[in-house]
Amino acid sequence: MLRRAKDLENCAIRATDGLIGHVKDLYFDDRAWRIRYLVVETGAWLSSRKVLISPLAIGQPDWTEKILPVSITKEQVRSSPDIDTDKPVSRQHERQYLDYYQYPFYWAGEGLFAQGGYPGSTLVGLSSRGFDADYRAAQMQDDRAAAQAERREDVDPHLRCAKAIMDYHIEATDGSIGHVRDLLVDEDTWTVRYLIVNTSAWWFGHQVLIAPQWIQDMSWLNTTVSVKLTRQAVKDSPAYDPATPLSRNYEVNLYRHHGRSGYWVDEVKTANPESRAAGASSQGAAQVRNEAAGPGT
Repeated sequence: MLRRAKDLENCAIRATDGLIGHVKDLYFDDRAWRIRYLVVETGAWLSSRKVLISPLAIGQPDWTEKILPVSITKEQVRSSPDIDTDKPVSRQHERQYLDYYQYPFYWAGEGLFAQGGYPGSTLVGLSSRGFDADYRAAQMQDDRAAAQAERREDVDPHLRCAKAIMDYHIEATDGSIGHVRDLLVDEDTWTVRYLIVNTSAWWFGHQVLIAPQWIQDMSWLNTTVSVKLTRQAVKDSPAYDPATPLSRNYEVNLYRHHGRSGYWVDEVKTANPESRAAGASSQGAAQVRNEAAGPGT
């Protein structure tokens, strides 16, 4: 299910032994458009220190009570590396954080969270500091890739705060269409699926959805997002009602309207490489048949 980023604000983070604090912001990667960290304000028990919580630690959310359970302890949080969340998070700080919790380096792997990791998978069936042979081998591979990355850069320019993108102007190929109002996040994969765009300055306050895959360019300096869509295409797209939960049927119609395949199709292909091979084989066979039939068929 998709959740608004603003709905995550003030969600309680519950450790295995008590409350850690409440969500204040999200860090997302503007290349993969995935939430990498939740910024959590701890409150009085830790002098209101802000800490990062990885979605890898999050279990099944309780949306009724707005509680996100995590598979870590308060003591682990207390002893975690200090990170100044008011400044850009450097790659060095990320490495320290991920090393501390024994998480894979997401920039080194190919899965959603590196080496096929996914939210809620970490520490399941394993001791707090012990890992099986496969995980250790994957971690060694991540370490080697991270060492190479360390020589190239220290600060990751692609890690952004969700609050920072709010009110960014959206530019179509032929003019402005509005500004970012919120983000829609997939609670299963913690992927940003859509930007919610308020068109009040152009189209009487309607809201539309823009998928990150349709973005052509982002200017953090000018606070603008350029999309590969015309104003008319946006205006003719299926209406978005924030009061109605988003259905797959709506998403199918939205992607079909813009002439694009849905992200769920791409993810199935990525998760099932044999289906890609079968598809390629079928296309190849069809091409052979067409060539054998000759022109005009």
